[in-house]
Amino acid sequence: MTRLLLTITVLLTCGLAQAQKLPTAFKSIEVVPGIYMLEGDGGFAGGNITLLVGDDRVVLIDDGLEPIAPALIEAAGDLTGRAIDFVINTHIHLDHTGGNAALSDAGATIFAHDNNRSRMLADIDAYGRTGTLPFITFSDSVTFHINGQEAFVYHVTRAHTDGDAVVHFPDSNVIHAGDILFNGLFPFIDLDNGGSYEGFLHGQREILALADDSTIIIPGHGRLASKADLQASIDMMADAGARVKKMVDAGKSEDEIVAANPLALYHDVWNWRFITTERMTRTLVRSLARTKTLDID
Repeated sequence: MTRLLLTITVLLTCGLAQAQKLPTAFKSIEVVPGIYMLEGDGGFAGGNITLLVGDDRVVLIDDGLEPIAPALIEAAGDLTGRAIDFVINTHIHLDHTGGNAALSDAGATIFAHDNNRSRMLADIDAYGRTGTLPFITFSDSVTFHINGQEAFVYHVTRAHTDGDAVVHFPDSNVIHAGDILFNGLFPFIDLDNGGSYEGFLHGQREILALADDSTIIIPGHGRLASKADLQASIDMMADAGARVKKMVDAGKSEDEIVAANPLALYHDVWNWRFITTERMTRTLVRSLARTKTLDID
């Protein structure tokens, strides 16, 4: 099993274990007129999904796990009465890209960052077949002018992975953050696929700069978020990194730092099944040890 496939398998196994079962349907939340957040109804369907509807085209941002793709297509059709035209993948993990093949077969065009297609091609067995691959890729940003508004999609460097995309709807004051925000949870920073602590924090601060007190943020995981929720995550991550960096700079080993439990004060609120306090600590240690080799804009 490749490192990428192992990472994805662990992610999905933990998520499914937490929810106990896959959903058979989706529930929708109307974020603003024309923009919905879709999530599994009674089970873990993958990351949060955004649906943009209107007179021009139907757009999905991320598409969840592969087994629930038929239910996703049905839910989107019930809301729109039309087929899905475009899918934007915010990163490579299969809890966000698992529906690619089914949606592509149904006529949707898949968009993603260049690095996502490259990583999928390098480990195509993890994705099933070439039909899961993004058909159109971008390097820095791309703007959709659709349904009477802009959807600005931009790359975040070395954050959750090295192929993350954030989608900003300035006319509606909505941001789809992907896994740059796990709302109220320790985040997963995938170091093996180009992620980094400093890039993640930088990406969160970029999103914060786009937000005001009325902005609605759709996180990769967790409930709908506000600017205050994002700020709370930034504050936690900045302090957590500073606490761990102090010990790394003092020459402490990873196991010594874990034993000292520098993130203990965050455990009760931010710890969860997949990213425990210990795992968050180990991720920070390993990422900070690599900091000198990174070039975060």
